[in-house]
Amino acid sequence: MEASQLTELARRIDEAISVAPDRTAGTMRPIRSQASAQVRSLAPDEVLQLALLLLECFPTVPRWFIYEMIHCHRPALAHLDSLSLSQLGRGMSSWGEVDAFAGYLAGMAWRDGRLSDAEVHEWARSHDRWWRRAALISTIPLNRKALGGSGDVLRTLEVCELLKADRDDMVVKALSWALRELAKRDPAAVTAYLQRAGPELAARVLREVRNKLETGLKNPRRPSRKS
Repeated sequence: MEASQLTELARRIDEAISVAPDRTAGTMRPIRSQASAQVRSLAPDEVLQLALLLLECFPTVPRWFIYEMIHCHRPALAHLDSLSLSQLGRGMSSWGEVDAFAGYLAGMAWRDGRLSDAEVHEWARSHDRWWRRAALISTIPLNRKALGGSGDVLRTLEVCELLKADRDDMVVKALSWALRELAKRDPAAVTAYLQRAGPELAARVLREVRNKLETGLKNPRRPSRKS
């Protein structure tokens, strides 16, 4: 597809979003499904070019929308590498954007060997809170069965170890999530990690992960007091 045709397709996607009554997921997802149908026949590099064009020139289009579009185009998803991921992630500025990027794209590329441990560790050492969060959320596809994960204690805990002392709220919440997801696969490994790293972990992480291990819930409901 020629550049002018990609630009026209991007413009049509942007127009469909611009006239939508709201930006809720319920309203946006049918539009994203339509966009996915429109790009189904495109080559992987064309889908990634379209995604970058939307990110750079059409700010009306939500980032999660673009990341989902790539995720649902399996050849494009399998085409992702370190360079394309760094381009797609540039400018992330909210937890929703990061979680879609890391959960739908980066974590799956890492799981499949197209993103290295060293590159994810570099994100974990970033001065940018959103890249640090991305490193942790990228562990979710390693462990979540619905995303094809089979469990990866070593790589998950290596990233957790790099960020255990981080007290940025967005990172603390991501660390809790990463450990809770791993706990579904290997509760013994997570229990041992809490015992070893507990003094360096945020109180929120300890509370939520212990709750998950003991009750299966992050925040179990307390029994009501009877008068």
